[in-house]
Order: sequence, then structure tokens, then C-alpha cells
Amino acid sequence: MSESLIKTKLTDPLILDLLQNIREHRSVLENLQSMKVDPNLTNIISKDIGREFFIENEFHKAKGFRKLHIEVAEFSKNLKILHCVFFPDPKFDIPIFGMDLVKINDIVSAAIVDLSPASKNQGVKYEKFLSEVDKSSFTSLREIPNWGMIFSKNVFFASLKSNSEKNAFCRVVDEYLSILIKLSKEARPEFNKNIIQERIDYQKNYCLQQMKNEKTSMVLLKYFDEKWVNNYISNVLFDF
Repeated sequence: MSESLIKTKLTDPLILDLLQNIREHRSVLENLQSMKVDPNLTNIISKDIGREFFIENEFHKAKGFRKLHIEVAEFSKNLKILHCVFFPDPKFDIPIFGMDLVKINDIVSAAIVDLSPASKNQGVKYEKFLSEVDKSSFTSLREIPNWGMIFSKNVFFASLKSNSEKNAFCRVVDEYLSILIKLSKEARPEFNKNIIQERIDYQKNYCLQQMKNEKTSMVLLKYFDEKWVNNYISNVLFDF
């Protein structure tokens, strides 16, 4: 998925700003490489009248990360989504970066970002940094869903009511990414099988809990059959 291709299809300034910021942080990761993925899952497009949509995915890996995934989607010209998860390599003590933005027409109904723990005691290392990020300018914080126990204590979840709140969310995402990059540069590979298995189990649980978010499947089921949706969610969005 090229940047020029995105711009020809998606002109939403907030999503483009967030996308550029995420890409810039991703670009500084060591040994960044594109991942080979089924092309049918990279660019998914329909021009059928009344059912227009596109889904475009970027898949990379880098030192310390087994999968860096960015998804941009638009459905029926009114629902726009930016989804991003950076899954760490279990050999490295790095949290899971997750960010989602859901925009219906001009309303940002959901904006969430977190560095989610990928092992039992990991949060101790970075929670202080997350807690120091200024999140005081938002008026419509949202309640974390029941399956959201996978998130850190400093997960940020809100609806965005103004341009100033949209700009502030971009800043929060930038600061969370900066913390992630700093942690990844300091991380060194470990080879203790028990520690690695614990991190694998945490990633599995993260994916399983994310799959309980029925809103994801509800959107996709309007455009695809159930088998396709289940495959996409379990093998593209939240594979383990």
C-alpha cells in the first residue's frame, strides 16, 4: 500500500496525520522489512454502488517486533477506520502498541491508544511515562469495555468533539509511540523459555480478548460472509 494510493482514496486529514506519524516512528525501527502477505488481504476494494469500500493493509516486521500492522478502511463513504497494532517479538521486553480511530461522517466516535503489557510485570517499566502524558484536554472519555482488561492502566479512550481534541489525540499518539520506540531501542533479546512463553501467552490473550469486540465483526459482516470475516479477524487483525 503506497502513500500516494492512500491519498487518492482517503482525504480525511486526521487519519492522514495519524498515518504519517505512525509511519515516521515505524521508519526508525532497526531492520525494518515488509512482510509477504496474501495480496488478496492487502488491498480489498469494492466499487459496487451502495456497497463501496476499501481496506488497505501494511505489514512489516523489525528488530523487536514480529508484526507491525496498519489498516486503513472506508465503508460506504461514511465510516472511516484507522487501526494499528505493533506486536513485539516475544524474545524482547516490549509492550504491544495499539491504536484505533473510528470516524462516522465528521464525528470521531472512538479514539483509543495504549501500550498494553506483554508480560506480568512489564508495565512497571513504562506506566510512569504514560501517566505523565497530558490527557487533560478531552471532554468525552469513554468507558473501557469488559474485554479490555488487556489494556494498561493508562489506556486512553475517548470520543473527539473538536479540532483541538483531534490535535491533542495526535499528540498523545505521538508521545505513546515515542515511549514505545525508546523501550524498543533499550530492549535486548532474552532466551529464557519460561519468560518467552509468558509473553507468547500474553499476546494470545490480547488477541483473544480483542476478538470479543463484536463491533469489528458487525461492520465486516455487512460486506463479507462469515467465513471471510472470521479468517480476516483471526489471521490479519489478531493472529497469534
